[in-house]
Amino acid sequence: MAHDSSSQPIRLAELDPEAAVVRLTPQLAQFAAVARLEHVTRAAQSLGMPQPTLSRAVARLEAELGVDLLARQGRAVRLTRAGRLLLGSVERALAELERGAEAVRAEADPAAGRVAFGFLHTLGTEAVPELLRGFRDTHPRVRFQLVQDYVAAMLVRLRAGELDLCLVSPLPDSPELTARPLDEQRLHLAVPADHRLAARRRIRLAEVAEEPFVAVEEGYGLRQITDGFCAEAGFVPRIAFEGEEAETLRGLVAAGLGVALLPPALVTRPGVVELEVTAPRTRRAIGLAWVTGRPLTPPAEAFRDFVLSRRGRLLGGH
Repeated sequence: MAHDSSSQPIRLAELDPEAAVVRLTPQLAQFAAVARLEHVTRAAQSLGMPQPTLSRAVARLEAELGVDLLARQGRAVRLTRAGRLLLGSVERALAELERGAEAVRAEADPAAGRVAFGFLHTLGTEAVPELLRGFRDTHPRVRFQLVQDYVAAMLVRLRAGELDLCLVSPLPDSPELTARPLDEQRLHLAVPADHRLAARRRIRLAEVAEEPFVAVEEGYGLRQITDGFCAEAGFVPRIAFEGEEAETLRGLVAAGLGVALLPPALVTRPGVVELEVTAPRTRRAIGLAWVTGRPLTPPAEAFRDFVLSRRGRLLGGH
């Protein structure tokens, strides 16, 4: 096939790999159409483009690669050995692109798409299952990728686009994120059953200023909240042990290793007594966060609207 001499092509060796791929991609798809049909005119018709334009595009590709890909036989064309080698790679790449496009279409399907949803460990036992059950009543085919993590890690993944929505506490204060409060959760002071204050029902947090605390690690929202309430009470907590989730901390309390500010236990833990804190008011706001201005897929948008409609009922009275 004669090369187009109307312009001087840039050889691929002169480009970095990424630029070469960007430059070649449209021409490769056009070459594949010609190669499959072995006819330039019919290929141009299938692509909805003028035949001379297609001929120039394939000639330009040959010039940039430095090889002949097609040989003319009357009105038809046949693949050269180099053309057959390239066509195999191009067809595999196009098939992979089509699979990717299909996956994207499936994920955005309003009826059966996927929602990537992050939430706190402490909400995974009751609140999140109830949300999912309620949503699936009207969207039974929507799929979920569920991620439990601490707040800082979830917000990193939210910003990166790995998550659509996050159920978090405390709520992020950043213009790049939108957060809507949904409910408040009371935090109790968990003490060992044989603790000096275990017979009380209510205490002020300052009364345990000298006690060892067990807490989640730094970076977790509950740790930030605990430190903040202790600061309000006029002291810095002396952290004796750190864990990653509330039930582990409850076990440490039961073992007499410290006290902890924790959400209410769903099931009473032997060896642990939970006291109401009257000062400061130890409640944490729980809300839904997403990236400001980033469009959500239809299933993610539907789930966001459903969760927001549960405002004030997220925790079922906890």
